[in-house]
Amino acid sequence: MAYVITSPCIDEQAADCLDSCPVDCIEKGEDQYLIDPSICIDCGACEAVCPVDAIFYEEDVPDEEDSFIAKAKAYFDA
Repeated sequence: MAYVITSPCIDEQAADCLDSCPVDCIEKGEDQYLIDPSICIDCGACEAVCPVDAIFYEEDVPDEEDSFIAKAKAYFDA
């Protein structure tokens, strides 16, 4: 499991999460920041600082945001 960044990030992109991540698993994608699930250590530091509440633990991602789980995995598998 890992944390996932969802749709509110597309409009905001404040990047507070980048500075809070102790393992540098967050990267800037084409239209939003994404968390590399193979590096994420599930610490939750990014979730705590996100100003738009775009970050969720994978199991807690709202149903309407499920596509962002696959989006992150596809980005880092490419």
